[in-house]
Amino acid sequence: MFLLSAALLVAAGAAAPGQITKSAQSPLTRQLRQALTLAQHGDQPKAMDLVLRLLEQHPDFAPAIKLKGMLLEESGRTAEAAAAYEDALKLAPNDGDLLLKVGIYKLATGKKEEAIKLLQECIRILPGDGDAQYYLAEAYHLNGQDDLALRAIRQSLKAEPDNISVWQKYGELLCGTGDCAGGLRWLLKAQHSDTTLPRIDYDIAASDYNLMDLAAAAQYAARAVLSQPNDVTALQLLATADVKLAKWQEARDAFQSILTFKTDDIEALLGLGQCEVELRNYPAAVDQLQSVLRLDPTRLLAHFYLSRAFAGMGRTADAQHEAALHQLMMEQMTFVRSTQSEERENPIKARARQLLAEHRQQDALQLYREHFQGTAATPADAYVFVGKTYLFMGDTEAGVRNLHHALEIQPTVRGAYTYEGILALKQGDLKAAENDFRAELANDPNYQLAIAEMGEVRYHQERWSDAAEQLAKSRTTTPELLYMLCDSYFHLGKVSDADLTAETLAAYGRNIPEVMKELNDLLLRNEQTELAQRLSGNLAQK
Repeated sequence: MFLLSAALLVAAGAAAPGQITKSAQSPLTRQLRQALTLAQHGDQPKAMDLVLRLLEQHPDFAPAIKLKGMLLEESGRTAEAAAAYEDALKLAPNDGDLLLKVGIYKLATGKKEEAIKLLQECIRILPGDGDAQYYLAEAYHLNGQDDLALRAIRQSLKAEPDNISVWQKYGELLCGTGDCAGGLRWLLKAQHSDTTLPRIDYDIAASDYNLMDLAAAAQYAARAVLSQPNDVTALQLLATADVKLAKWQEARDAFQSILTFKTDDIEALLGLGQCEVELRNYPAAVDQLQSVLRLDPTRLLAHFYLSRAFAGMGRTADAQHEAALHQLMMEQMTFVRSTQSEERENPIKARARQLLAEHRQQDALQLYREHFQGTAATPADAYVFVGKTYLFMGDTEAGVRNLHHALEIQPTVRGAYTYEGILALKQGDLKAAENDFRAELANDPNYQLAIAEMGEVRYHQERWSDAAEQLAKSRTTTPELLYMLCDSYFHLGKVSDADLTAETLAAYGRNIPEVMKELNDLLLRNEQTELAQRLSGNLAQK
């Protein structure tokens, strides 16, 4: 394929304006044709030697650099080929072939935005190029722009209606955008025409899985693994389908194969542990599930299956302990309402801080409004966001001013009182903090962040029973608040509840050394030496 491109290039006598004189064009073209003829006859080394000698005399001759890239690509030296194509593109920025080649290499190295721009320019110059549309579709897909990807792949299909690879990509993209039935038809059409298409069995398996045809998904995933035994994604799909079909031995084999390639894959370890439980290989299940919890102690299902494994071994106390941990952490998973909006704010936080540091508050407010356009967010919510951002930046005056303004606009706005209360707590004013949290909870008695912070007020007031009640009710997963809950339980003599809380604290706070040290000291003060050693040991094994 590259020889045809080179031939077209030579025939056109392509060269960037001003590179060479007209009198020199003919000898250069003859040398380039000679190099091309050598390559066509399989003598790549001599062709490359001739190209390099030509470039020594005329280093800015774009057609020669382009042919050099093609020869490098043919010999498998992809990184050098990519560099050559980029050099040639700088000299011939309107060369459609070069735009396509550089775009493909940018895509292969994960530079999706750059690839999209290059491929769009290629299509502007070569509007009917099916390859450019194909790779543009892939770039859009990888960039999360599936609507544009579908539009591009349809253009590719229009340009090359008989291209089987385009059929496959069209089917994959249809399924990825929710039309799995339509996508499956195109994938099966492609497979019937060419059973050797790369990953076609996997694509069909994924479509069948999304359509809940689990038996077919397992069948095609097994075929994908048979043709590519090292394909971890196909193994993962096969294992998942087999689990849902309750084919425990087959799923076990798939998970074990995954672990030969990815020894610390948490999902595979968890899946293998579940399979061992279902196959009643309880000691093996315990080993796998404890490995999961060493890697990530927040995995709820690991505690669930570990409880079943211990029960199967007759270790009743251990089974009950793991079941209690699972129940507690399941309840804590309900601590989402207060954090959902904050998670949605994450993409704009850094930009907002920058705007506020530049004294561009109105731009920060507009940034919030645009980000939450179409949601239930109110104008007052924008001021809460800006206010708390100011507080986190250390600008107390501006923070409080915006929180007050939010309450003036909407007295029931969520969070304004809470962040004022958090500021009061930080300043040591427990009475003001309590008043703020009470005001927040009067508007929304179920606001978990305010409930948790009220628990912190009670903790500092040493009202242990009230502190434990509020902190437990909040279902918090914040390590610092879990520490207060644990300590409150110890003060109340509820050692079992304190120990369970300590374990959840160790799970959520394992990456915060200061918290883990304070937890260890707390356990030792309360004579929970064995638990302290176990939690410290788990941390050391990470």
